[in-house]
Amino acid sequence: MAVTALAAGLLAGTIAPAVASADSNTAVPKAAAGQDRPELQQAIQAFVDAGFLGVQLRVHDERGEWVGGAGARKLGAGAKPPSNGHFWVGSVTKTFVATVVLQLVAEGKIGLDAPVARYLPKLGLDRRITVRMLLQHTSGLFNYTGDLDPDGKWVPGLPATGKEWLDNRFHSYRPQELVRFALSKPRKFAPGTDWSYSNTNYTLARLLIEKVAGRSFDAELKRRIVRPLELKGTVVPGNRTQLPAPYAHGYFRYQDAGQWKVADVSRQNPSLLAGAGDMISTTQDLQTFFSALNGGKLLPAKLQAEMREPHAKSDPLYGRYGLGMFVQDLGPACGTVLNHNGSPPAGYAALMYSSPDGSKTLTASVTTGDAPFDLATYPKLLNGLVKAAFCDEPAAS
Repeated sequence: MAVTALAAGLLAGTIAPAVASADSNTAVPKAAAGQDRPELQQAIQAFVDAGFLGVQLRVHDERGEWVGGAGARKLGAGAKPPSNGHFWVGSVTKTFVATVVLQLVAEGKIGLDAPVARYLPKLGLDRRITVRMLLQHTSGLFNYTGDLDPDGKWVPGLPATGKEWLDNRFHSYRPQELVRFALSKPRKFAPGTDWSYSNTNYTLARLLIEKVAGRSFDAELKRRIVRPLELKGTVVPGNRTQLPAPYAHGYFRYQDAGQWKVADVSRQNPSLLAGAGDMISTTQDLQTFFSALNGGKLLPAKLQAEMREPHAKSDPLYGRYGLGMFVQDLGPACGTVLNHNGSPPAGYAALMYSSPDGSKTLTASVTTGDAPFDLATYPKLLNGLVKAAFCDEPAAS
């Protein structure tokens, strides 16, 4: 979802409960390695069968923690993805940003329904746009990575897809540059009157955090979330283009002069998605964070409830959007799950799901390779995996 609504979660693989292999720096707990979870194996195998390259999966529930990986770590190599490898998390970043903003709201430093222009006066924002509207995607601001106009016509943004992005993937952007580009485009609708997913909202939220806190978003995230939760692999990389080891490789399949080609995009500059999709993490860190957030350890109950209040007009593909997360009803046998998935422009996708109390979680990373695949099958594959983890009786594929 970092770039378009379709990219909101893009990937997964196969799984086998195996103890840590030579390609991993993190040992799989004995309880996890000893569990037989064929429903998870089958659900993830479906991703690999559909053409995805590899997957890392972590499921934590009443049966303990299950960790597995399948597919390939790299094209042409037999090793599976590292069990706790680093990856670009894409729009999962938005949940971290929303949490920090709401912590500042809890401390009285930001008003949730105050105009953003009060804190960022130099940008010339419409004073009707509130902090809540940024977190909820109801500001009406153009999405700087490209957007549909009110008539449904595609309006290109900064290079975020295709060969144009590939050739430009190491370019450095400043958050203010991204916002000013978005503000140069007509708004989609009057603030608060509709819903539209826009990376611009969260880049503005990042600038808001930095202005109010008086320090970088990286420093504030470390102080408020990374250090207290002891997250070992979560990074705001800035212009850094290299994933920390260990990691699985992700690839981008594209057309050039009528020929299909494949490029390794493990290295890319995520500053294109500052505050909206630029972070690095691991399945362990995402599990720790999302469990703590939904378990009430990071926000007071009132603001946690605000975060889960879905907007009626939001895109229902992954549930309805609250403030930095989706709320999805999976039905009587499964209940409600909270989630935010993500992908950078290419190569990777991250999955992050939790029960409302944080006791059951699913976190994963999926990578693409050189095989063609039909994106239309992705929601079905994802639905099968989520139901395998959260439903009492997993649905048949």
